[in-house]
Amino acid sequence: MNMDNLTGREFKDRLYEHFGLIGKALSAPKRLELIDILCQAERTVDVLSKEADMTVANTSRHLQVLRAARLVETRREGHFVYYRLADDSVCSLWSTMRDLAAGRIAEIDLLVEKFFRARDEFEPINRSELLKRVKTAQAVVIDVRPKVEYLAGHIPGALSIPVEELESRLDELPGDIEIVAYCRGPYCVFSLDAVEILRSSGFRAVRFEDAIQDWSSQGLPVALGEPE
Repeated sequence: MNMDNLTGREFKDRLYEHFGLIGKALSAPKRLELIDILCQAERTVDVLSKEADMTVANTSRHLQVLRAARLVETRREGHFVYYRLADDSVCSLWSTMRDLAAGRIAEIDLLVEKFFRARDEFEPINRSELLKRVKTAQAVVIDVRPKVEYLAGHIPGALSIPVEELESRLDELPGDIEIVAYCRGPYCVFSLDAVEILRSSGFRAVRFEDAIQDWSSQGLPVALGEPE
């Protein structure tokens, strides 16, 4: 079709068809999970498949849909192909979609309440409370995500202790101060697992529910790489 001769109706139909590519790409739960993971740091297909509990082939198919919608990009390093989000706006879109769904779909609140409250009777602390406790040396913050995510961006001063390493590294933590664990946001279970490990070992511990993207969106500083 000659684009110069489009009618108004044809223009609208073509335009919304292109918009629909984004909706189609976001229509599968597993693709949303992949975006959530990639909000933290780039990954290979193999790593993503393990994180999302899918086969490599299925993970690759989902990534191709996201790539066709220009939501993810790739780079090659040696024999490995790394996937990353096209830019920060993709993560912002996911956060907006997540929050909209949480505000509109009552089943989400019920599911979260049932799962988290069954394992943790205490509410996670909020951003202002965390800042207050850290500023007054009332808490130590630990980032319990995989190390690659910590290196890509973390709360300044936070210690990197991936949840799977926590039990073997408890001696690195002070026993006389509260420990605040955070991971990927309000629905991430790494921090919940970490708090259970810490409390069972005699530490005072609470969760912080923001993702590093939520922290950054409020204009708060984000540290990169290893601490100096």
